[in-house]
Amino acid sequence: METIHSFFSVWGGLAIAILGGALSAAICCAGSARGCGVAGEAGTGLLSEDPSQFGKVMIIQVIPGTQGLYGFVIWFVVIAKLSLLGGNPVAVNIQQGLQLACACLPMAIAGGMSAPAQGRVAAGTVNLLAKKPNDWFKGIMLCAVVEFYAILGLLASFLMISSITIG
Repeated sequence: METIHSFFSVWGGLAIAILGGALSAAICCAGSARGCGVAGEAGTGLLSEDPSQFGKVMIIQVIPGTQGLYGFVIWFVVIAKLSLLGGNPVAVNIQQGLQLACACLPMAIAGGMSAPAQGRVAAGTVNLLAKKPNDWFKGIMLCAVVEFYAILGLLASFLMISSITIG
């Protein structure tokens, strides 16, 4: 029992902080994969009829992928704050580890939920492109509304992580 206690007192905070960053990246990337997949499925239907629309379809499909990038950014900020890139991690107690993990939650939740929703809007944008090619940018603007909330999650997580004092 003493070894478990000493393990958590030495490594527990660091492990919890790394877990928070990892979940931010993983949940956001999984949501982006799902959103890009939905948009891509719609895009392949249009491209089977009109291959000349590939450039626009590619732009539409990439849009739900930004949440994965945002989750990766939060992971990177946590890893940098912990000095893991230099190979000499800072000492992090359990409280600080929990603070960092909780600070990752806005991005993890916002990115994980908004990317599939944005993928559905992007799929609708592909349909708009198919029926009214001159109006496809209106669909892009609708995708941007969903993007706004992912950006808020990114901002919230970044500001919270920045305000946590380590060491």
